[in-house]
Amino acid sequence: MRKRNLLILLASLFTLMLLTGCFQGEQSLPDMDPPPNAEAVDGQENQATDNEAGNQEETEEADQSEEATQTVMRQLFLLDSNGLVAPQNVELPVPDSKEVASQVLEYLVQDGPVTSLLPNGFQAVLPAGTEVLGLSIEAGTATVDLSEEFNEYAAKDEKRILEAMTFTLTQFDTIDRVKLRVGGKDLSSMPVDGTPISNGYTRANGINIVQTDTVDLINSKAVTMYFPTEHDDNQYFVPVTQYLEVKDGDVHQAIVDALIEGPAYDTNLMHVFNDQTMLLNNPKLNSGVLELEFNQDILKDMENGVIADEVMETLVRTLTEQESIEAVNIKVENVEQIANESGEVYSEPVTRDSLTPSEKL
Repeated sequence: MRKRNLLILLASLFTLMLLTGCFQGEQSLPDMDPPPNAEAVDGQENQATDNEAGNQEETEEADQSEEATQTVMRQLFLLDSNGLVAPQNVELPVPDSKEVASQVLEYLVQDGPVTSLLPNGFQAVLPAGTEVLGLSIEAGTATVDLSEEFNEYAAKDEKRILEAMTFTLTQFDTIDRVKLRVGGKDLSSMPVDGTPISNGYTRANGINIVQTDTVDLINSKAVTMYFPTEHDDNQYFVPVTQYLEVKDGDVHQAIVDALIEGPAYDTNLMHVFNDQTMLLNNPKLNSGVLELEFNQDILKDMENGVIADEVMETLVRTLTEQESIEAVNIKVENVEQIANESGEVYSEPVTRDSLTPSEKL
């Protein structure tokens, strides 16, 4: 009886072991049916992939947006509060094409894209609605084709318009002269006040011309000089053209003397030189560098050899308007080295590019 019970117990244990092995084997089968939520898991994986793609697209769009909003510094000649044409450096969007010359003209149009960028006291010069229909450059001459709206300006603004367009376009190295068309027809004279322009307009025609009755025109030369002025704490330089008497054929001496004398009294421009400032020797031009030697009265701070920034900029802007001059090297009697108002030593001749970086087409 006891032996029979032992056999039954062993048989039960053996059966239980067999059943456990079966269950474990069934759970490890590779052909097991997928759980009901398997499709949802795949959907999450696809969603993650879509999110990654979406993030990549957003990054690319952000990069494209950043490229689209890139800007470049341009010089626009605008009308200031005194009625003078003056340059202002303005950041413009980088154009989609190479037509940068057309772009700067579009930013000279009243009520145009320049409106939100205008400094206080300034306004654009071209009549509202004027469109640039075309612009071509050949052998240094830019031929600009404008829409009929260009004709709608006041006679008193005619010279200002010519000056602003010419000086804005000739900031580029490839342009020396500007010719105009309206609706595809060449202009031999301006449409309102009849200013002759059949040969085009250049910087030699002048800007903000100062009339002088006392100058001997036979022995004189028209020169464009730059003087600073201010409006609402914004300092900028205004070009003015006037005839200077040239003695002994030294035009550079005549220019420096005129700068020291200062601008005409009725222009609201600043006189930046000390009263006793003198040029000690005749200017010397060597390989595009004009050397000038002054007495110490040109300095703002004699002890530290500091020359006022306005004085340096007045000299450099004015003298580099002359085609033969690329840089100005200023020396002061008994002063080893001179510096600007920030204490930076002028170790090399000063160029216009160091004041306002030039742009090239």
